[in-house]
Amino acid sequence: MAPANAMEPTAPVLDRTGWTATAGDEETSGENGRAANVLDGNTGTIWHSKWAGTPAPLPHTLTIDMHRTAVVSALVYLPRTDGPNGRVGEYGISVSTDGRNWAEANPVASGTLADDGSAKTLGFAPQGARFVRLTALTEAGGRGPWTSAAEINLLGDPGTPAATVDLSRTGWTATAGDEETTGENGRAANVLDGDANTLWHSRWSGTPAPLPHSITIDMHRTAAVSALVYHPRLDGGNGRAGAYTITTSTDGTAFGAPVAAGTWRDDDTVKTATFLRTETARFIRLTVTSEAGGRGPWTSAAEIRLSGPASPAVHGSWDRITGFPLVPVATAALPGDKLLAWSAYAVDRFGGSNGYTQTAILDLKTGKVTQRRIDNTGHDMFCPGIAMLADGRVLVTGGSNAEKASIYDPATDQWSATTSMNIARGYQAMTLLSTGEAFVLGGSWSGTANTDKAGEAWSPDTRTWRRLPGVSAVPALTADPAGPYRADNHMWLYATSGGRVLQLGPSKQMNWISTAGQGSITAAGTRADSQDAMTGNAVAYDIGKLLTLGGSPAYEKTPATRRAYTVSISDGGRTVRAARTGDMEHARAFGNSVVLPDGKVAVFGGQAYPVPFSDATSVLAPELWDPATGTFTPLATMAIPRNYHSTANLLPDGRIFSGGGGLCGDCATNHADGSVFTPPYLLNADGSPKPRPVITGGVPSRAAPGTSLTVSTQAPVASFVLMRAAAATHSTDNDQRRVPLVSTATGTGAYTVSVPADTGVVLPGTYMLFALDAQGVPSTAKFITVS
Repeated sequence: MAPANAMEPTAPVLDRTGWTATAGDEETSGENGRAANVLDGNTGTIWHSKWAGTPAPLPHTLTIDMHRTAVVSALVYLPRTDGPNGRVGEYGISVSTDGRNWAEANPVASGTLADDGSAKTLGFAPQGARFVRLTALTEAGGRGPWTSAAEINLLGDPGTPAATVDLSRTGWTATAGDEETTGENGRAANVLDGDANTLWHSRWSGTPAPLPHSITIDMHRTAAVSALVYHPRLDGGNGRAGAYTITTSTDGTAFGAPVAAGTWRDDDTVKTATFLRTETARFIRLTVTSEAGGRGPWTSAAEIRLSGPASPAVHGSWDRITGFPLVPVATAALPGDKLLAWSAYAVDRFGGSNGYTQTAILDLKTGKVTQRRIDNTGHDMFCPGIAMLADGRVLVTGGSNAEKASIYDPATDQWSATTSMNIARGYQAMTLLSTGEAFVLGGSWSGTANTDKAGEAWSPDTRTWRRLPGVSAVPALTADPAGPYRADNHMWLYATSGGRVLQLGPSKQMNWISTAGQGSITAAGTRADSQDAMTGNAVAYDIGKLLTLGGSPAYEKTPATRRAYTVSISDGGRTVRAARTGDMEHARAFGNSVVLPDGKVAVFGGQAYPVPFSDATSVLAPELWDPATGTFTPLATMAIPRNYHSTANLLPDGRIFSGGGGLCGDCATNHADGSVFTPPYLLNADGSPKPRPVITGGVPSRAAPGTSLTVSTQAPVASFVLMRAAAATHSTDNDQRRVPLVSTATGTGAYTVSVPADTGVVLPGTYMLFALDAQGVPSTAKFITVS
């Protein structure tokens, strides 16, 4: 797909009138390198750290004083245009309300920037602040101890603030100063019905009701409220809210001074008004004083939600935003507390078959991100298939260089080429087989068009691909109107015993695949009453049990679904049953899902109406599915949308990385960053970490299937579980697998732990072994390769 056109930032650029800038040091002898230059609107003037005489050593700081408190969500850094010296590499961002208390030890954002001249948007959780400080820790190119900047801007309120959660709308009512009931059903109640296609509209038939228009939410209970989330209508622009104010009340009669005010842009992105302080109220009133596009005296809203403070023990919490020198479109969890990420030939765009790929590695212990361009494999690995191999290496196939295949070895930190596939592909699906071979199917986004992207398998012994002409991709196609180009993308694959694979989506038709000999594919029934669910995903949360989440009937521009289904395999793989479980609160396509060691599944991001390279209809509220109840509960809201080209991965400490989105050149939806989410099972009510089990010994680096391990722990534990190290891209992660283990206590803190003998249950590969206590709190994992 071609990149979207360049767009304005999705968050407003704050007015710099009255701002001042100061620096820890600045050059005034050899040039005019004063800090004030970053606010003068002239890219030809710069702030530069002191270089004449004895250069000031790194780190260097630049502080913006807005001289007023405002909600701020990002710093936009424009490097100098006349040369590379002083481009910021590693950085940190801190905020303050008073200019004295900064908490630099815990910045709101940190990361590493690419060594190029493009403007960089460094996002963080929106919050009220007066002062914003950029600290440059390194020079991007290592050319010297310098830092420079041409211009600095700050972005305002784009979405829900930090540490909030969607409030339950059960029992709420909505009333409006006026509503349309003659020409359409434009009643106020429609903003609470969960359907973005119904809306509240001010009265327009006959004589239109003049602006301003107001709508009031009555929660019928008093609650702490931090933000109002406004969903514009999806079917056109009329009535999009422009200038607004928000007031609150405890009794519905006395409304105080506005707690939020501003002007929303004339587009269909979800808007949030972040309150500068949390309000305790029962009634929340949105008053709109202008129509965003000036089309008429109208106001409309598809949905209205409210957010309140999150409880860490119930909703979890987010760490700071970590910036990457690329958009992390594909990610893989590695031993040694590392996360591998890669994108395309460029850090923020794709196209062509360039023969190289930008990669990065996040060190989870230090938070440092390092960048490397991979040329030696001749492979642009954008939009690939991925499989984690039996020995822990990462096999990456196709994409922009559609026939190529490359391998990353975490033990040596090296990339190498392997034999090219027989069929050139992009957006293909992959899984490791119980036999140790890697299986691939589909992938019409790249390579020769209008051909059957039939299956093939890669052998680790011969390093070659064998064709599987009996495994046609045709039975697994969705009914996407774009045809195979979209219909055979991102398949959900679950490998079982004997080299067999269950293809359980995104097509509503499920299929059994045999990879023996020439291969075969046979129908396995439909996924209950599900439609096709492209850009949804499936997660193996237990042995032979999977959860499917969201998706939409076509790849793009069709409404996503809230539905979730369980798929179970029994009778030795002869019976497949699918059933609908509880629905998500939010419809999602392009979301990502991660199974946790306790068997619950967290789902992040996505859009209610999928459009690549757009942040419109973004879902910022994650949810957690409980297999014991089949229900979803809300989690702490995300600061940055994660849609098309985003990823999520389970980490060895039981937390989750969520990042990426975009990769569309100069558009506003490039999210070259990520953040780590701490699930509620790790936190006390005050946000402090819970005591955790500790595995103290008995875990070898490698074990064969069927092995019994003698594992020691610091204190008694309740259970053990293997979680397969996994890789994700384009909402799909077929490597995820949770395998609960049988264990027997042999003494205080001593256990015999049995690894399943069936390689269809415990696929060959690298796993994270977790111990869990009786409350489901996991240990930090020990890595073990089962093969």
